[in-house]
Amino acid sequence: MKNEKLYLYPVWLRIWHWLNALLFLSLIFTGLNLQYSKVNSPVIEFHTAILIHNISGITLTLNYLFFFVLNIVSGNYKYYLPKLKSFGKDMLLQLKFYLSGIFKNQEHPFETTSSRKFNPLQQITYLNIMYALFPLLLISGWALLFPEFIINRLFQTSGLLLTAVFHTSIGFLLSIFMIGHIYLATTGTTVLSNFKSMLTGWHVHENHLVKSQLTEIKIQQVQNENEN
Repeated sequence: MKNEKLYLYPVWLRIWHWLNALLFLSLIFTGLNLQYSKVNSPVIEFHTAILIHNISGITLTLNYLFFFVLNIVSGNYKYYLPKLKSFGKDMLLQLKFYLSGIFKNQEHPFETTSSRKFNPLQQITYLNIMYALFPLLLISGWALLFPEFIINRLFQTSGLLLTAVFHTSIGFLLSIFMIGHIYLATTGTTVLSNFKSMLTGWHVHENHLVKSQLTEIKIQQVQNENEN
């Protein structure tokens, strides 16, 4: 059965995606080292971990600005916008697929096309990640880099402490998202097909229309044989 190929991921998007992943992994690793390593036996020496974390954070900010501008200029932002009229219904359909249908090898309710890169659940998730949580992570990170601009006390609590807790919490939420993102990336046509797509730019998926037509033909052939 023939698979369809769609060129969905231009070079700029692939560069941003992989650089973003590497920088975020660096931030997770060094952040955990700063948060949980023992003072006398850190995985990475404390000052080195701070340096790597800060450089990664600054580079991540520049990379995000690169994404933000090109996402608008190229029109790629349209893929993130859900259809409001049928959003609730579409979300429930997609959730049902992820919770049940995907394990029964059922057809995806929202196939990837040239005009629809993401399903409804991906749209609302990516929209919140890229335009809410990610900016908050970067802003709080820059605040910690220049703590003199942080309010000294807020609600009788240290402003620096609240900013640090907020920054860590956002980082934790984004780390959970990254784990889920990697898992769902393995549920393509093959385990590695979606990863390959982000290297080549070409998305490959099974043509379910052809599949359903072939199934109908086979059923009709069986019925004709039984009648004969």
